[in-house]
Amino acid sequence: MMDNPAPPSDASDKTLLIVDDDKPFQTRLARAMEQRGFLVRTADSVAEGITEITRSPPSYAVIDLRLQDGSGLDVMSQLKERRPEARGIILTGYGNIATAVTAVKLGAFDYLAKPADADEIYNALIAARHDKAELPENPMSADRVRWEHIQRIYELCGRNVSETARRLNMHRRTLQRILAKRAPR
Repeated sequence: MMDNPAPPSDASDKTLLIVDDDKPFQTRLARAMEQRGFLVRTADSVAEGITEITRSPPSYAVIDLRLQDGSGLDVMSQLKERRPEARGIILTGYGNIATAVTAVKLGAFDYLAKPADADEIYNALIAARHDKAELPENPMSADRVRWEHIQRIYELCGRNVSETARRLNMHRRTLQRILAKRAPR
């Protein structure tokens, strides 16, 4: 993964590609970004987004995750291949941790949930990397994260095993075995 400590090297290059199939949102965002000094191009699909990037890779991109003809992650991947220092942001109404991690691994600078307004998007585009939380030295393992989640739900259910098992969609005995074990590292 390429780390983007600063905006693209040529500060005068404020080219921005917006790839979103929600036409009213795309139009509003394009207008708002033009008012902030960006030279905006738009695309409605993965295919159009890739064509625009191939023709002239922008310094900045705002890409919807789910487009009618595929995933915006394909557009992000193409952008990073053609212009590694470009700053891309993924927008989605269907956020989840796995997708956010994939987006960042593919080079997305940020990942915003819809509805995101023009100010949020603009601030994400121009933010310095140090505005983000640093990766922990020793991140929790997936088993530890799962265990912490189960413990939190267990506490929220008043330490009621049956209710916790129901909310986690888990067999009660399985939950009891997990609760009896020590926390994984």
